Amino acid sequence: MELTVKLKEVLNDREMSQVELAEKTGLTRTVISELATNRRTSVNREHITKVIQALGITDMNEIFEIK
Repeated sequence: MELTVKLKEVLNDREMSQVELAEKTGLTRTVISELATNRRTSVNREHITKVIQALGITDMNEIFEIK
């Protein structure tokens, strides 16, 4: 099993760019890009908290998927 972050899909649904999310969260564009493309081998809880708050996510299934 593998945990994936569905950030790219969420951003598309909300018509938001990675740059806009980076600005809204205070995270670097590199961090956002790596999360969106699942290139991160670990997920920083603080980063995810900022992302879900900025996107108004209340259901973790919206941002995470187990494959």
